[in-house]
Amino acid sequence: MRIKMLLGLAAAMLLAGCSTTQQLSSAGQQVKFTDDKPSSHCQLLGTVTGTQSNWLSGTNADGSAMRGAANDLRNKAAEMGGNTIYGANSPTQNILSSLAPLDSKMVGQVYKCP
Repeated sequence: MRIKMLLGLAAAMLLAGCSTTQQLSSAGQQVKFTDDKPSSHCQLLGTVTGTQSNWLSGTNADGSAMRGAANDLRNKAAEMGGNTIYGANSPTQNILSSLAPLDSKMVGQVYKCP
């Protein structure tokens, strides 16, 4: 009986952990997305990929998977010292990822602008 209860509790914790959306940090809240190429006064810091695990939860119709990937991207940009993400896009999916979506991804160039 105890084993079944422990297994049930472990499964519930696993499901809860895998279906949560990436949270936006306070530093990540300061990072903005732009479609306009940053000016020459901005410094390119690099390209970053944000991800949101969809394992067990699948790709949600409410967009929370991509929102989680965007939050992860903004958090990583802030950790690099950036405040602007340019050209954010989601890489194309292949046949395997469309059948079994394991995660959502968003890629963008991180800049530090004055």
